[in-house]
Amino acid sequence: MLFYRLLSTKKLSYLLFPLMLLTVSLTGCEDSDTETETQLSIDQVEKNQGGWPRSIMTSKGLLTLQQAPKRIVSTSVTLSGTLLAINAPLVASGATMPNTSVASEQGFMRQWSAIAKERGLVPLYNTEPNAEAIIQTNPDLIIISPTGGDSAMKLYEQLKDIAPTLVIGYDNKSWMQLATIFGDILGLESQAQTVIQEFEKQVEQTKQTIQLPPQPTTAMVYYRDATGGNIWTSESAQGRLLEELGFTLASVPDSVKGDISMGIRNDIIIASGERFADAITGKTVLLFSAAKDREQDLKDNSYLKSSEAIQTNQVYAVGNDTFRLDYYSASNLLTRLTSLFGTKHDQQ
Repeated sequence: MLFYRLLSTKKLSYLLFPLMLLTVSLTGCEDSDTETETQLSIDQVEKNQGGWPRSIMTSKGLLTLQQAPKRIVSTSVTLSGTLLAINAPLVASGATMPNTSVASEQGFMRQWSAIAKERGLVPLYNTEPNAEAIIQTNPDLIIISPTGGDSAMKLYEQLKDIAPTLVIGYDNKSWMQLATIFGDILGLESQAQTVIQEFEKQVEQTKQTIQLPPQPTTAMVYYRDATGGNIWTSESAQGRLLEELGFTLASVPDSVKGDISMGIRNDIIIASGERFADAITGKTVLLFSAAKDREQDLKDNSYLKSSEAIQTNQVYAVGNDTFRLDYYSASNLLTRLTSLFGTKHDQQ
């Protein structure tokens, strides 16, 4: 089984009782409530012996659901893919820029846009969060990511008075870890475990099939219109999956680190300008969020001509849909890795 550690954080100073739409100070709670909070770490779920209610510790306090939600709204297009994979009652989702290489005409990720259409998923807005659009869907649970380009945290104070609002990050979790957490808090444990087990079988099959290219590997998103890119770390979903398959992530010099223009992120290292070449230390480069034509773009970058992966032609694009990994895109990634490196294995 794949194992991913839930991260813990400092204890918070209040509890959120969403279905009552009331915030209660810890100083006014009974000792038993205080003890419950101190036993839970961030993203940890506690279930009543009878199944409900269920509570989860978030960065905004303890969120308690008295019963399974029936109308979930996700403000994060990244989290929506995992919710769809476990068949959660998702009625609407935030969307990204429509009609691009990664998104459909509705702004949904192409890897699950057909499923979204089949289930009648409503796009809330494109890119910019809109509280009125969220309210109109009459949700009984709202899900927000605290970081990333699809975060709607600036609306949290407004939305939490409309419906229970779950804040959960994806920058430090795999989709499998998210599926487990969602399964626990939503009462969809069996659905989550079924999807995870199916995927783990595919991971093991891929691991047995492929022959790894020269290691270590720099896994990154390359921006052709700018001299730079984002390097996936072992804290990213992409990095964790690669390591599970046997890849070794190349180290990035400390001199490259420090750019927090996208906020404090654990999953990526931003490399740009003169520091970009120093960041490409792998013997192999895997280009995420990229089709095959992006390989030549990287090879033609004058800053990178001395990089070993460029000189030995070990540069591989792994698909436009790999910027955000959910069950669907991660499955596609495994298929592409098998296509790229499985044939070599078969010829051994």
